[in-house]
Amino acid sequence: MTTTRTLDVPGGRLRYEIRGTGPLLLLMGAPMDAEAFGPLADALASDHTVVTHDPRGISGSTLDDPEQDSTPELRADDVAALLDALDEDSADLLGSSGGAVTGLALLARHPGRVRTLVAHEPPLLELLPDAAEQRAAVEAIVATFHREGVGAAWGQFMANAGFDVGEDAPGPPPGEPSEQDLANSARFFAHEMLDTSLYVPDIAALASGRSRVVIGIGATSGGLVTARTSRALAERIGTTPVEFPGDHGGFTEQPKEFAERLREVLRP
Repeated sequence: MTTTRTLDVPGGRLRYEIRGTGPLLLLMGAPMDAEAFGPLADALASDHTVVTHDPRGISGSTLDDPEQDSTPELRADDVAALLDALDEDSADLLGSSGGAVTGLALLARHPGRVRTLVAHEPPLLELLPDAAEQRAAVEAIVATFHREGVGAAWGQFMANAGFDVGEDAPGPPPGEPSEQDLANSARFFAHEMLDTSLYVPDIAALASGRSRVVIGIGATSGGLVTARTSRALAERIGTTPVEFPGDHGGFTEQPKEFAERLREVLRP
């Protein structure tokens, strides 16, 4: 059984879902919405209270100002507000891609609210030796979106991320995208991608030991940019990355296997 609720936050309203019973576990992405984590949440609900949400400005989470940028800091504050609404001091958290960046910002801004953060392939481009080139590539993708639209921007995004453009590449769902798909993609390119990709984590806060930090990399992510950024972050905080099934979107491709691996990682 899934319960859907809404929560007023500064500048908008969050839509979130609760399922299952047991220790609290938050699953999140950016720009991925709650629906993207549904199969993984279902696989974990037998022994966890699983909470998913639509990030601000995405799908069912609305903004007072649609032109407001979605920064990791704002999204982290939203997650802290969500914990308050759930009357919980802390939770375990799996963040994938931009959701992993949200989790890293949460540790820095709200110490003690996360027990274990599993940061699955955060796109922290500023940690790479070729950060300047990567920064220019992101800026070019955003420019392509404004000039040519969502489809062209996704194609450029996937190529820069290191995927072979094909049916297994990430991006909009197959077939004709819905109006919501297009709106989410437009928001990502116009108001989210730049701040998320260029976020610089507080390494001292991550290494302080107040929260356990696990860096996840997909078993088949190979030479993806997000595999490189994950290894760079793990090296900075002095830990060894943990392998998860699939690639950057492994939680959607193999939700049951991903859930089992996540359970293993979260065990004390």
